[in-house]
Amino acid sequence: MSCQKAALELNTGSQPWPMSPERTEDVTAFEDYGTGLLENQLSMCDFVKIQKAFESPEPRKIICMSREDFIQKMTEIVGWGTKEEYGELFDKVDVAQDGFINWDKLTSFILLELYEQDERAKATVVPQWKDLEFLPVKHKDNIQKVIFLKSSSHYLTISKEGLLAIWGENLKLQETFPITSDATKLKHLWVTSLVSLENVNKIAVAFTSKEICFYDLLSKEEFACQYKLQGLKGTPICMDYWYDPLDASESILSFGDITGKVQAIAFTAALISLFERPASACEDGEATMTINWAELLSGCHKCCHILEHKLHQGDWVRQVTYNASLDAIISSTTSNTNSVVLAWREKSKKHLNMTSFNIAQGIHAFDYHSRLNLIATAGINNKVCLWNPYVVSKPVGVLWGHSASVIAVQFFVERKQLFSFSKDK
Repeated sequence: MSCQKAALELNTGSQPWPMSPERTEDVTAFEDYGTGLLENQLSMCDFVKIQKAFESPEPRKIICMSREDFIQKMTEIVGWGTKEEYGELFDKVDVAQDGFINWDKLTSFILLELYEQDERAKATVVPQWKDLEFLPVKHKDNIQKVIFLKSSSHYLTISKEGLLAIWGENLKLQETFPITSDATKLKHLWVTSLVSLENVNKIAVAFTSKEICFYDLLSKEEFACQYKLQGLKGTPICMDYWYDPLDASESILSFGDITGKVQAIAFTAALISLFERPASACEDGEATMTINWAELLSGCHKCCHILEHKLHQGDWVRQVTYNASLDAIISSTTSNTNSVVLAWREKSKKHLNMTSFNIAQGIHAFDYHSRLNLIATAGINNKVCLWNPYVVSKPVGVLWGHSASVIAVQFFVERKQLFSFSKDK
């Protein structure tokens, strides 16, 4: 029986429970109960005695004890522990400082303590990793991205040569499709990134031909190309997509390229259409619509607008993401200057203000924890740094331990943990 369950049964007073051996003055017996706070050393037998002290011979009458009464009775009834310890326990239970406690207050405190101990224990548990399992794949080149589609519970993987694979939730390969544009049929032109536009049932694929193609997951044809964005000045190598869960029409596609430029398309009517279809366009809904980047910059498409900056100054942008709680686009490079850039959206939502962190040797990746308001960076210098987004001068914490460069970091909010991955063997 767990301590938490035992305490709950004590609170109800309806079930018997196994009795613990009586405490003795023997040192060995005392060590069996552990050391520390008094409430952590009380046994089942001790709780039974304490409960009886709070029981009244009259039905429905609640027994309350003052601090002095509690200290005196507990030292007599339990038979161990000092008056100071019982005084400290009383003060912890009497948080409202009423000057008295009853059985309900005591058990509520004990249950809360057990819950917090359980949470702390869970947070410190080291995962027991299973042996690596290699999945049979049909990809013939580097896998550029793996994403999970929540709507269908499928995984998508895409490789450099443009082969898209669909996996079931059980990680069984289901289908493969060649994803190419006209340009990528040429030799030496590859896929660089993939992102899911979950709210509109589309995926976006970036190519070294300086274009981004949008494929409809619900089209009659398998992964029909609906939009083709061309004319980008640099090859996009990383992408991120966010949409407002309260208003799915509002969304942002951000991407970084090999020239150090970070760009974003802010959609305002995504559920209707990502881009405006010209009146002269073919009425066939399955036909591919080609959009030139210059059109978006000029504001021809009223359902979206462009945000961009060049603060990375020629360094390849390795990661980019838009964070709604900060209302900022975060990006990173492997340079030691402007390693991480936060591009804050102004009230007009159409202009950016930039701040940046300089990190020795640069970083491979980052992650943001909105509750803690911390950015964790995966350093090439083997360190994981923790940053307050509003303090750019130095990190608020540095984590050591890796003997090789850190390649990824990830906050696990539920477990209250930060995972870091490096090139260590």
